[in-house]
Amino acid sequence: MNLALEQALNKLKTMGVRMTPQRHAILSYLLDTIIHPTADEIYKALSPRFPSMSVATVYNNLKVFIEAGLVRELTYGDHSSRFDANLSDHYHALCERCGKLVDFAYKPLNDLEQAAGELTGFHVKSHRVEVYGICSDCAMQST
Repeated sequence: MNLALEQALNKLKTMGVRMTPQRHAILSYLLDTIIHPTADEIYKALSPRFPSMSVATVYNNLKVFIEAGLVRELTYGDHSSRFDANLSDHYHALCERCGKLVDFAYKPLNDLEQAAGELTGFHVKSHRVEVYGICSDCAMQST
């Protein structure tokens, strides 16, 4: 078992969350993926192993993980929410054609919260940065 999963399971256990096979599978899937899946994508990926699992089960478990601070919900207007278990400081690039969401880091943004707090007097808790465009796969398809 990888360290991130073990730590997440321990956190849930200390919160009194019972670990079901479905909950374990959803959490493992999120920790092992980089695609920022929607709840429906998680359901489709896991339903062959858990035929009795519903989309509602996925949503309910995602809510538990968000409340536990293990997962972030990413919302983008009319698109379905996506879920990210990578809680490190990073940003996202979103393809406006296919919806692909890619992580990237950019060190000059690391001081953004401090600068924003100094300039506004806010006690800044977090920030979110996205860039929008066309991914290389979609760009190659249109040439």
